[in-house]
Amino acid sequence: MGKFFSAEHDDIHKGLTTDVYFQRTEAILKAKGLLDTDTRSEFTVATLPDAWPWAVLCGTEEVVRILEGRNVDLYALPEGTVFTSRTKKGIKLPVGTIDGAYGEYCSLETPALGFMCYASGVATMSARCKKAAGGLPVISFGVRRMHPAMAPVIDRSSYIGGCDGVSSLKGAELVGRPASGTMPHALVIMMGDQREAFKAYGEIIDPTVPRVALTDTFFDEKIEALMAAEEMPGLRSVRLDTPGSRRGNMTDIVREVRWELDLHGYKDVGVFVSGGLDESKVKELVAAGANGFGVGTSISNAPTIDFAMDIVEKGGKPIAKRGKFAGRKYVFRCPECLEFEVTLDRNHPPVCSCGKEMRWAEVKVIEKGRRLVPEEPAEEIRRRVLRQLDKIDL
Repeated sequence: MGKFFSAEHDDIHKGLTTDVYFQRTEAILKAKGLLDTDTRSEFTVATLPDAWPWAVLCGTEEVVRILEGRNVDLYALPEGTVFTSRTKKGIKLPVGTIDGAYGEYCSLETPALGFMCYASGVATMSARCKKAAGGLPVISFGVRRMHPAMAPVIDRSSYIGGCDGVSSLKGAELVGRPASGTMPHALVIMMGDQREAFKAYGEIIDPTVPRVALTDTFFDEKIEALMAAEEMPGLRSVRLDTPGSRRGNMTDIVREVRWELDLHGYKDVGVFVSGGLDESKVKELVAAGANGFGVGTSISNAPTIDFAMDIVEKGGKPIAKRGKFAGRKYVFRCPECLEFEVTLDRNHPPVCSCGKEMRWAEVKVIEKGRRLVPEEPAEEIRRRVLRQLDKIDL
């Protein structure tokens, strides 16, 4: 254990963050000569949280990394796939499949699930907020609500899900983008005066950084918004982060600020809103005239996607516990409407309900421990997500 209460990378890779019953299972199977038995295991989810009709697959890159070098094959849907928990026929959709001796990956089930469950939840909530924003920018502000060791995975997952920017320095480095942010209330308080804070920001911060002024520290939002417009050259937006005790009707506050800025000739200054947002609130604020959003806790503390990993073949024969579908399955997807289907025969693609022939959706990522597919940049995965979001509804 290092200085902070977080697992080291080597500990995760060695399976030291696994549930103890897998360690005991390994000991028993080794004693009984069964650890090298060939198996096939699938990642599926029975239902999605909050009745979500779809989710965004994320975290599979880390699953690849933990399985590399082990004598297994891995098939998976590409990271960033927008998927449903089941097909229209009610079959649970495998998003990934591991083939190999059970001893090669027994102790890695817990971390593999952890990678996918958390990251997919964050990516999905980000996608829902981005969809609700209707093309307007959404920035991930959630790292302060979670353990700092999680900052990079929060920011990577939220960016892949569709967020236009991320706030942490380490997360921004990971996704290959400049960190996004405005100013804290602390700056205004330390300067002692809103106008002085706005002036100082404009004078000192690199001119390539977008000018966004926080306008709710001491006075009414519309008064401070006009102060910012007067004192900060090149002001792009004012940011409203009104506390809950003063918030009232946030859509009306946005309307008021928008009206006041327009009235005084600042029609090019946008209204950026943060604080307590989720997809439903974002949608309301779009209608009120907001131009951008900082979404925090609802993204970083998004509902977890409850993936399970289950054995579906042993020694080449189909087998599964109750509630699971045994045997090797092939996942197909319609390229137009994105509908999924699962079959037992890869050589006969099913036809989608829209009439299009489906395509095999899985990718063989690892073969006998050797990676076959290079890592994709977060930007490319994000583009894949946004293309799919254009075809689906909330």
